Amino acid sequence: MYPEFGAKPRNLQLGLALDGMNPFGNLSTNLSSWPILLMIYNIPPWLCMKRKYMMLCMMMAGPRQPRNVIDVYLTPLIEDLRNLWVDGVNVYDANVGQTFRLRAMIFCTVNDFLAYGNLSSYSVKRHHACPICEKNTSFMQLKHCKKTIYTRHRRFLKPYHSYRRLKKAFNGTPEIEGALEPLAGHEMYDRVKDIIIVFGKTQRKDHADKNIRKKMSMFFDLPYWTNLNVRHCLNVMHVEKNVCDSLIGTLLNIKGKTKDGLKCR
Repeated sequence: MYPEFGAKPRNLQLGLALDGMNPFGNLSTNLSSWPILLMIYNIPPWLCMKRKYMMLCMMMAGPRQPRNVIDVYLTPLIEDLRNLWVDGVNVYDANVGQTFRLRAMIFCTVNDFLAYGNLSSYSVKRHHACPICEKNTSFMQLKHCKKTIYTRHRRFLKPYHSYRRLKKAFNGTPEIEGALEPLAGHEMYDRVKDIIIVFGKTQRKDHADKNIRKKMSMFFDLPYWTNLNVRHCLNVMHVEKNVCDSLIGTLLNIKGKTKDGLKCR
């Protein structure tokens, strides 16, 4: 869609990473820090994750996580990114000995599921936590554990997958429905553009399940954001490592690591 931008190899494609962390390693402290990092995806994979190629462009600190107030912090960053896309900046290339016009874009964001909710404006808690299924999310409330679990993941398998026909191994019924398609960027924009943003912590009744989208993401101010097929990515640590640790700890009944207990049963 943007051949002029893609034809110049010195134009930067950036990845934005965001997560909350405790700066002192003490989980009971009242200080929460949210660093925002930019990685350069133009360089090879074995280099782009090195410290000297990462840019700490912002640090949000406070007693609580930013929630929807994150837009206030992101505003100057989004303005700079918009200028880098529309106008660009003059940069001196010491190797060639000349000045060129540098432009940049955000390729995607990398974050965990809770930070995904802050950046994408979707409510990732309670019953309709899936940003693709939205109000068609299949959930079940556990009585003793007091947790919400999400079911019917066989919908995301291929239409003729053998697991779809299995009954005993799952919930006793075959799965015939297909997976829902995620909303395109322009469809998402049309849905959230008229939402009135109220900064700060609001009451739970203001964020009922009917308002699963809380606001319009600041990233929609970027001209190319609606044309990206994948706008937000979940990080590997939560998707692979933590899930794998929980499964192995439960299967091997490792003390302190197993998720099997009286309430779960």
